[in-house]
Parts: sequence; structure tokens; C-alpha cells
Amino acid sequence: MKKNKLTIYSSSMKMFFIKPITLMAIAMVSLASCSKILDVKPEDELDESDMYRTVYDADAAVIGIYGKFVGLAERYVLLNELRADMLDCTLNADENLRQLSSHTVTEGNPYANPRPFYEVIINCNDVLKHFKIMRDQNKLKDAEFQQRYADVAFLCSFLYLQLGIHYGEVPYVTDALENINDVNDASKFPRLSFNTLIDSLISFSTSVTYKDEYPTGTNLNVTVDGYPTNKWFINKKVLLGDLYLWKGNYVEAAKWYRAVMETGTVGTVNGSYYSMYKLGWDSNGDIDHYITYSRGGDVSTLVTTSQWRIMFEQTMSSEGFRREWVWAIPFDDNFKPENPFVKLFSPIGGSYLVQPSQTAIDMWNNEQQKPSAATNTVPAIPGAPYDARGQLSWKFINGQPVVMKYLYNYINNSTNLPLNVLQKESKWFLFRQTHLHLRFAEAANRAGRSRLAWGLFNSGIGGAFPAPTSNVTEYQNTLKDPEPAFQFDARNSGNSGVPYYRADWYRNIGIRSRANIVDYLVNSADSIGSIETGLINESALEDGFEGTRWPDLLRVAMRRNDPSFIADKVYNKLKNSGVSSGAASEARRKLMNKDWYLPFVWK
Repeated sequence: MKKNKLTIYSSSMKMFFIKPITLMAIAMVSLASCSKILDVKPEDELDESDMYRTVYDADAAVIGIYGKFVGLAERYVLLNELRADMLDCTLNADENLRQLSSHTVTEGNPYANPRPFYEVIINCNDVLKHFKIMRDQNKLKDAEFQQRYADVAFLCSFLYLQLGIHYGEVPYVTDALENINDVNDASKFPRLSFNTLIDSLISFSTSVTYKDEYPTGTNLNVTVDGYPTNKWFINKKVLLGDLYLWKGNYVEAAKWYRAVMETGTVGTVNGSYYSMYKLGWDSNGDIDHYITYSRGGDVSTLVTTSQWRIMFEQTMSSEGFRREWVWAIPFDDNFKPENPFVKLFSPIGGSYLVQPSQTAIDMWNNEQQKPSAATNTVPAIPGAPYDARGQLSWKFINGQPVVMKYLYNYINNSTNLPLNVLQKESKWFLFRQTHLHLRFAEAANRAGRSRLAWGLFNSGIGGAFPAPTSNVTEYQNTLKDPEPAFQFDARNSGNSGVPYYRADWYRNIGIRSRANIVDYLVNSADSIGSIETGLINESALEDGFEGTRWPDLLRVAMRRNDPSFIADKVYNKLKNSGVSSGAASEARRKLMNKDWYLPFVWK
């Protein structure tokens, strides 16, 4: 199969690209569809008569949208991490990246241009329009239409949320435009405030009927060349949770997050039932992803060939990856687009443009690990004074600090050398179960369930509601909560307990417990604020560099009406990075004035 780019044109002559991975995926999904996709006119151009004829054409359109979407991966990580405090520029970075880091972006900076987001959005709008036509012409069955329409619609809402986070006021366009430059015509599409945009996105997204994943066995939920395609597509319920969290409707946010947390609570009662998206142990280092040592108390024996680090290296078809990751998209050397993360992060075979900030390194180093338990012959050993997740999120290579999460499929963790310098494979990590638990806990905390929130990111539900005796009937659960979204049953009576319990959430262990870190201490004078600060800090430690940091800081700063929540952190990063005190102070002044957004410069 030819691995060149196939250009598709819609009736309005707008162009999007079906990347080569599209052709491979669709061809392997259905032999019947392959001949249709490859039966193209000269110069690989299709007009409307060749498009939107069958469900296979609809599938090609969906994958084509994602082919465009993955082109935003580099921009997504840079905007969400470099603008915050955990990612910094290297000496190789150009002025555009330095402006992004120091909040001095000028109109000539390409990151001030929102057009790449709108290129995908306008193509989404065009596909949605044609899906409706296909349904009306009976070219799509109702279920086929609902599934594909919902996927593209929610991806469009996700992109608008990103625009709001980074640009503040943006045009909200739902039309299939003939000229993309109309986006910037304020007379046609006035810019909406971020809060109004959230309202519009909630209204649109909740109106979409289908909110589940593609059903197993359908064309877009199969395994292609070792990649399970269901992980490629946006999780609609997660996005609804995010939208309601930004809006401040915490109970509704919790409902949607909880629905995703219960994904595995179906069918056979097995390890997946108890641990998928539940942050539960499984007695398998390739699945439960603990921080562990092969010899207790010996920090030189940190396990790196399995457990926590391995989740970033695992194949997407592995059970451990399936239970950890909600949304991830592969970059494979056999298909375009090219993996952008080697260029960004690697000093070997890449341009090494960004690195972990000293602030990020200090955050991990300021944590405390749990002590090793005492035995009959050995006393308890104090825990190491740092968070080992830092050692697995970044490392020194040839004396340079390197973000490693995106490089474990390219650089051998033991040798620090490329597995194959010509094969630059990776994944775009968009959402995993720890994001899910932290955001649910953020909503629960603001909804008045602070103890539950504390448990989810510390010692688990059972640890937050311990039983004083072996009878756990009235403990290790929140079943008396009047809101079902906050009702958890984590009762575990042990083998000899009476009555005997192994409830659905009995394996839940909490994020810090899984990371072997002592529990977070709450300021009782302001438990809600203290726990919220702890949650955002934990998100940095657990999910650092994965594209969550700037949104987390912005969301809390807006909620508290406290710009210092962002400004102080960015100031400290810049000060620690060697930027002049004047430049660091200017960035803080700007952020304290709530000047949080990029200039909207259309090019």
C-alpha cells in the first residue's frame, strides 16, 4: 500500500488529509472498504461524488479528522506545559518557545495563531454536516450515524475547550465554512468569553445522543497492527466531566467522571473488574504500576523494568496499558505524521528544545516516601526524601535533564541510547486513570466530600474511612451519601472477616499510596482549599508533562479569583531557570493582572 498523503475535498472545497495510518487502518478493518478508499481519481483527489457513500466512507472521514488532529500534538504539549511551571526551554530553543515560557508572546509568534485548531474544527463541521445528509439519505443506519457523529462532535468541543484555555475569547463557529478566514470575521462570528464558550459547549455536547465508546467489533473499535483503536478516540464522558468542572457544576462533573471510573465494572468479576480505571492493585507489576523496590529500604533497587515507569513504554494492546490509559494515540514510523516528541525532548536524534524545569525537579525532591515496615528482626527504615516518580518522568542523559515519558519507545531506559535511531516511535498521552481520579476528587472536594477526595489521592477509599474492628460493614464505604456519584463501596473484610466483603472498590489504593509517598497533610483551617491545593500538586507529580499543568493552574486561579496561584509558580520557574529577575517579575505582574491568554492573531 502506497504511503503517501491522500487529499480529500469536501463539497465546499475545504481540504483535509487522510494520513497513511488512515489508509492502513481502514484497509485492515474491512477488505470491502479498502477498494473503495483506494479507488481514487488521478492525482489522488476526490470530489463529493466519491465521498460519503457508505459507512466505510464515514469511517474514513472520522479517521481523517484524527489524522489532522494528531498534527496538534506538539502544540498541545507546549501550550499546556511550557506556559506553566514544569517545562522549561533548553539553550536550543528559539525565541518563539522562550516567549511562550516567559509569557511575552508577540503577534509574530506562530503560537499566537489559532488557525491550526480551527482547521480541524472546520473540517469537523463539514464532516458533521455530511453525516446528517448520509443519515437522511439512508446511507448510514441510525446507530452508525449516532456513533460517528458523536465522536467528531466531541472532538470539536475538546478543541474549543483548548482554544478557550489558551486564548480566552474566541469565535465559536459551528458552520461548514467555504472560506476558513471567515472565522476571523467578527461581524459573522463574534468572539465569546471563556465562560460563555463553556456554556455553549455544554449545551451542544449534552444534546448529542451517543456518549459511549464505539461498540466492540464495529469498524472503528478493532485492533490494527497491534494498536487497539478504541484508545485513539476521545472519551465523551470525560470531556463532559471536564466541561462541568470548568463551569463549577461539581456534582454533574462527578457524575460523568464516575461513569468512566466504572468502565470495568461489567461482565466477569476479575482483575479488570476491580482495577480498570479504579486505581486498584492487581499483584502484577505490568498492570498495577506501583513504585516499588526489589529490596525494601534500598533506593538503588528501584524497579524500572515493570511497575510505574512501564506504563509509558507498554504496547497499547497490553493489559496494563488498557487499564491505565483512557485516551492515547500512537506515533508509528511506518505512517505519517512524524512523531514530534523526539524532536522536542531528545538530545539524541532530536533537537532537545525543552526540558524539565528546576521547579519541577524540586517538586519531586521535596516529597517523602513511606518508611519500610518493621519486621520481627528488622526495624522500620525511613523512606527516601524524594518522590521516585520524578526519576521515572525525567533523567540526566549526558549531563542534560531530559523529559522521558514520551521517549521510552525510542531511548532504552538502561543504556540511554536509542533502540533504533531511525525508528522514532512514541504515543501522545492525552488522558489516564490518575487524571480521572484527580479531577473527580477535585469535583468531590468542592461538592463537600473532602474526605472522599482526600482518600482518592492518598491511601484509597478504605484508608479514608477505616474500620476500627474486623467488622467493616459500616466502614470503608460512602454508601449513605445521598448523591449516587459519591457512593463508593470499598469494604474488604480480609479472609477471616465476618461478614465477608470483597466490594467493587476494595482494591482502590489511592494515587500517593501507589507511588509509595506519605499521605498529604491537610490544613484543617481550610480543608477544601488545602485539599484542592494538594490535588493540583499531586497532578504535577503524577501527570507532569502530559498536558494538564496550565489548565489545572488556570482553572483553580479562576475559581478562587486568585491570580497568584499561577503567577507565583511561573515566577519561581523563570527565576530558577536563569531568566533575569526583571523578566521574571514582569511575567508575574502580567499574570497577576489576569493577563492569562495568548493574543488571538489570525494568519
